Amino acid sequence: MVAMVCGRAGEIRSTGARDSKKLSPDLRNRVSERIMKGFNWWVKVIDAEALNRLMEKATINEIEMEVVTELASAAPYTVYMDSFDTVESRPGELISRATGKRVISLHKADERIPAVSAASIVAKVTRDRIIREIAEKYGDFGSGYPSDPRTIRFLKESMREGRDISKIVRMKWKTLERVSGKDLYDF
Repeated sequence: MVAMVCGRAGEIRSTGARDSKKLSPDLRNRVSERIMKGFNWWVKVIDAEALNRLMEKATINEIEMEVVTELASAAPYTVYMDSFDTVESRPGELISRATGKRVISLHKADERIPAVSAASIVAKVTRDRIIREIAEKYGDFGSGYPSDPRTIRFLKESMREGRDISKIVRMKWKTLERVSGKDLYDF
């Protein structure tokens, strides 16, 4: 999932936007509402099923680069992004070349740049909603994060019971490989 929010730093900051990981879920929801009402924003969601198809031909970083490039093309001015590359500036430079836009990629940009903080909040709120919807269908699997014991337990039980979770789990997910010693294609 990739999100983008456009606006002036001070105006975005006035919504309460800051690193989404430092906000409670309730506050994150309230700030997200302010952001979504007051600014132009975009979210691109790629569900696990689509991601699994895309990962047959590309890496997760290549897919993310393509999605960010698509969103950056819509931006009216400079794009700031959280760098997912070990070389902080590389994604921004590549996306700048592809779009003709000024793109600045920084490590920990969600802590430093209000627009990135806001995008992080919108993305996290969207993710939380999607997780709730998936849990209604598949049962409680925790947060879906690799450090969550409920998520790990759900993966192990699903594999042991032969449940098809390929619609909700990335098949080439390191966590899945670590838990099973295999990837989901082997089940």
